Amino acid sequence: MPNATEQPDHSFESAIARLESLVEEMESDRMPLEQLLIAYEEGNKLVKVCQKKLNEAEKKIEIIQRKAGGEVELKEFDPSAKTESPAAPDTPPAARKPSARDASLF
Repeated sequence: MPNATEQPDHSFESAIARLESLVEEMESDRMPLEQLLIAYEEGNKLVKVCQKKLNEAEKKIEIIQRKAGGEVELKEFDPSAKTESPAAPDTPPAARKPSARDASLF
């Protein structure tokens, strides 16, 4: 079974895919306790990889958001907010219903 330490340069997508695979294996009730502990440790490392990647992406989004004059404006990342249109910069973001993609892994 490959683990997170063997592949330190996981992409977010590969880390999520491996996490999903681990969860499926662990929920199958066919893993011995020793392997469950190893899989749990790997899962924790993968969660940290995902959190780091998400934090990096959020920081990039904050930096990219600029005012019309080119001045950098740092804003908190809000995944439920829609992108403001240039014609109506003062329009508040529209609320949206949670989707299946919003579900947490844990």
